[in-house]
Amino acid sequence: MPRYIFITGGVLSSLGKGVSAASTGFLLKEKGFRVSIMKLDPYLNVDAGTMNPFQHGEVFVTEDGGETDLDIGHYERFLGEYLTKKHNVTSGQVYRAVIERERRGEYLGATVQIIPHLTDEIKHRIREVAQEGHLDILIVEVGGTVGDIESLPFLEAIRQMRMEEGEENTFYIHVGMLVYLRNAGELKTKPMQHSIMKLREIGIQPDALILRSEVKPGPEEIDKVARASNLHPRRVFLSLDLPTVYELPLELEKQGITDVILDSLNLPPRSQHRHMDRWKEFVSRVKSSSESVRVGIVGKYVHIRDAYKSIFEALIHSGARHGVRVDAVLINSEEVEQEKVNLREINLDAILIPGGFGKRGIEGKIQAIRFARENKIPFLGICLGMQLSVIEFARNVLGLEGASSTEFSPETPHPVIDLMPEQKDVDAKGGTMRLGASPIDVEEGTLAFRLYTKNRIYERHRHRYEVNPRYIESLRKGGMVISGMDPGRKYVEIIELPDHPFFIASQFHPEFRSQPLSTSPLFDGFIEAAIQRKRAKGQG
Repeated sequence: MPRYIFITGGVLSSLGKGVSAASTGFLLKEKGFRVSIMKLDPYLNVDAGTMNPFQHGEVFVTEDGGETDLDIGHYERFLGEYLTKKHNVTSGQVYRAVIERERRGEYLGATVQIIPHLTDEIKHRIREVAQEGHLDILIVEVGGTVGDIESLPFLEAIRQMRMEEGEENTFYIHVGMLVYLRNAGELKTKPMQHSIMKLREIGIQPDALILRSEVKPGPEEIDKVARASNLHPRRVFLSLDLPTVYELPLELEKQGITDVILDSLNLPPRSQHRHMDRWKEFVSRVKSSSESVRVGIVGKYVHIRDAYKSIFEALIHSGARHGVRVDAVLINSEEVEQEKVNLREINLDAILIPGGFGKRGIEGKIQAIRFARENKIPFLGICLGMQLSVIEFARNVLGLEGASSTEFSPETPHPVIDLMPEQKDVDAKGGTMRLGASPIDVEEGTLAFRLYTKNRIYERHRHRYEVNPRYIESLRKGGMVISGMDPGRKYVEIIELPDHPFFIASQFHPEFRSQPLSTSPLFDGFIEAAIQRKRAKGQG
């Protein structure tokens, strides 16, 4: 039967529970077990799709079209696997399912309550993921912070699972923060002790702790939090600030976290370190790369880095593959538009235009695309970035004055980007875009084919607008190469400019499939072009 590891968080949010869960999953998979990870999110949204990037960070899209929490991206990157929408459960999903059952009369007249109906639905969804995946171990991260009213049903559900599954089949890890008072030079354990007490009041006794801290605690601090949780100090593990999050599995393994978990779950290791050597080499490259390239990310959500989380990670992955450090320079497209930022003065080796929605900052992105095109700077456009590349080309190469997207300008005389036909009668916002992985046919003899080396690829989408088919022939005649389309030849998937050192853009999101040991072909080519440009400038 599957074992379950439950990960909770305390003291404050954004502690890195997701990376702790992903690191633990990586290490257990290295021991030869079938492992997966899921996230329980307390918010009432059905999924992350309608949430503001400034509040929530990026929306990570799964192969099957789930719009999920960005932690699902961490899980995929560390596990080296693709997950599904079932791996992200929200309060909104659970409440909706229970209410729909009540409306159908499935509770036979019972008074529907948080316990047992809501908690039973949560437990059902956890077990379903474990059973469908034929897993040995399922790691379940509970979002939020212990003490939040929103997360109480989830905590109650995982508390009940120890009674139902047995102590030998469940393991609780609590992640919290030791607070460092820099002015006093003191490390305080009291907030963590209170967090543990709150967890125990709910009825959950942690089996291990992971302590986040910017300075290394001594034996006295470790003993304090161990006593507060009725644990031996050897069950207290440290997650100190590291040069890269990808180093955390290596640090936790040195501290023996998998030995403690497997002993408690009565599981002998099955094999040793199938990918550990490659992972260590990757981490070494990330930490030791002396050469660097500067990539400008011209975006609308630059005030919160998590809005472009998967893009940053994909740049790290491909940078490590080429042995360079990627210095990502976030550039506010509104400031480009208002001429507060001069791209010539930033000294960029490459420019990337990411996805997004809405009119704000659009003209600044189009200016950046023109700058990259005319100055032969390596360029990668993603989703909205591809659409704006088509608009810029239509305006400044084809001479179609006022060319735009009907998303920003419904009355444009040249709607080179338009709403997809199947989207025109869609009213609901949540989960109604073109979502998930779809096949793409790549034309031989193109840059895209050189990068992917195959005719048929699969990539993930999240959009409502597309290149207007009425303008495809004009774009081709003007010199734009359409190097990727869907098998039905309805949607433009990849465009490129052959008279440019590296100018390519995709309607899909290649960053969602990039992993440390399996990088994205588009990002690989992009970084390679940036390196070549920098070296050419140095020689010049």
